[in-house]
Parts: sequence; structure tokens; C-alpha cells
Amino acid sequence: MGKFQIPSVPPTTNKTIRFPNDVLEGVERAIAGKDCTFSAFVIAAVRAALEDLDEK
Repeated sequence: MGKFQIPSVPPTTNKTIRFPNDVLEGVERAIAGKDCTFSAFVIAAVRAALEDLDEK
């Protein structure tokens, strides 16, 4: 068994953004009943979009 290491949390910055209501409702529906926060969903979606842009 490997030696336990305390994980590091990546640095974060707060940003305030405005979402159209329909987008907010869509995200809330997508994460309802799942072990996922709004922030985690948005971060994953932005990362996927950035990867998609890099591939083009």
C-alpha cells in the first residue's frame, strides 16, 4: 500500500457571471439527484469546451 499524501486543492478564483434562466434550469435538471454541484458541472463543461477548441 502506498504512503498516504494529503491532497492539494488547486487555487481558485471567484467570478460572477450571469446565466440565461433557461441555461440555469437546464443545468439544475441535469444535476438533479446526482452527486454533482452546479460549480462542478460548469467547470467540467468549460473544460470540455476548451478541449474541443484546442482540437480544432
